[in-house]
Amino acid sequence: MIVSAAFSGKRYAVLGLARTGLATVEALLASGADVTAWDRREGPREELAGRATIADPLAIDLTGFDGMVLSPGVPLNTHPIAAKARAAGVPLMGDIELFAQARAGLPPHKVVGITGTNGKSTTTALVDHLLRAAGLPARMGGNIGLPILGQAPLPVDGTYVLELSSYQLDLTFSLACEAAALTNITPDHLDRYSGFAAYAASKARLFEMQDEGQFAVFGCADEATSAIQRAELARRPQGRAVCARYAYWQAHQAHWPSLQGPHNLQNAAVAAAIAVELGLSEGQILAGLASFRGLPHRMELVGTYHGVLFINDSKATNPASTAPALAAYPPNPGRRVHWICGGLPKGDDLDECAPAFGNIAAAYTIGEAGPRFAEILEPFMPVERCEMLCEAVRRAIAAARPGDVVLFSPACASFDQFRDYEVRGEAFKALVAELAGRAGGAAAPCGATTAA
Repeated sequence: MIVSAAFSGKRYAVLGLARTGLATVEALLASGADVTAWDRREGPREELAGRATIADPLAIDLTGFDGMVLSPGVPLNTHPIAAKARAAGVPLMGDIELFAQARAGLPPHKVVGITGTNGKSTTTALVDHLLRAAGLPARMGGNIGLPILGQAPLPVDGTYVLELSSYQLDLTFSLACEAAALTNITPDHLDRYSGFAAYAASKARLFEMQDEGQFAVFGCADEATSAIQRAELARRPQGRAVCARYAYWQAHQAHWPSLQGPHNLQNAAVAAAIAVELGLSEGQILAGLASFRGLPHRMELVGTYHGVLFINDSKATNPASTAPALAAYPPNPGRRVHWICGGLPKGDDLDECAPAFGNIAAAYTIGEAGPRFAEILEPFMPVERCEMLCEAVRRAIAAARPGDVVLFSPACASFDQFRDYEVRGEAFKALVAELAGRAGGAAAPCGATTAA
């Protein structure tokens, strides 16, 4: 874990003891801090009993505390702890701010911070992958993977790559990233903000914390993002606040199986700009983009069997999430797309997917949404009504030919047949390995795999 003399002898209250909160408490305790911790759940409290003071910060006097450390899930606009801490003169902060304060005691390193409404997870994982593929020490954390304070410090010249949500940025004040990125901004989480402008301002804070000579890259495909880029351009030297170079990298996109579609071109172009800033060569970047397999269940490359490419996009739990996946495979004489969709519907239409219907050779509908999706799709493409995922995979394999894509992008929640989208995605991958991975897989029955 990351420890720091900066915390020794200080008093902190920590509210929220999920994975990040527990890692924060452990890091503070190991650093010699006095910690008061609380969670509504009894289990985490019991885990810390005897090592930290267990008390609800709303029920104690906060005078004299050096920090009130909140989980990003605590809503600053409605939770009473925010007003109580401010009244006591105690700064509100999160684990990322503690990491920022601990940086001075770490071996020389760099920090990359990545935010945005969409694409920040993929871009973060991609930057981490590019660095590792080039043989450079890197550690990924923040809003993705393991809590950063719970991870071992990097050796000299390592790079910490952090995905940063607006909630985390609201609790961070001194993180000056050597490189920072904003993918895009669209309306989201507006229950936590007074409006879209306040939400966008939260994203902009990542760049306001940087020194003017540090590097920033922006998606620049929407006006809110472009406005922040223009503001940063005005205060920085030439070349230190740039837009991603889509046209430059697009010529190579056909060679990146897990980074297809306009949304992934944005992710790749932003990640490439950061990689260039960190000293990677174009050859290293292109090799890393080609070998990236994607995040689990987000346009994840499962594999190529008998010349057919299989993509797991189980994280697409609504039509808006599926639309970019369908758009990633435009009509191609040597490629047809077989789309497996359905589950527990979140609406009664597929309007957001409709612009890409022309990309689909056939659809295979499953789950509770299956009959309704079939009615919508049948005027536009052949549809196989399958009900179960296993049957859909089997039929798609039987119909696919070398060069085709089998895309599992459900546009639905999973809860009619699976516990969550992760279990659903793992089931799809297992079915592909079982049915397509064997010789003559196109004729293989579902067998015992269906029950799994």
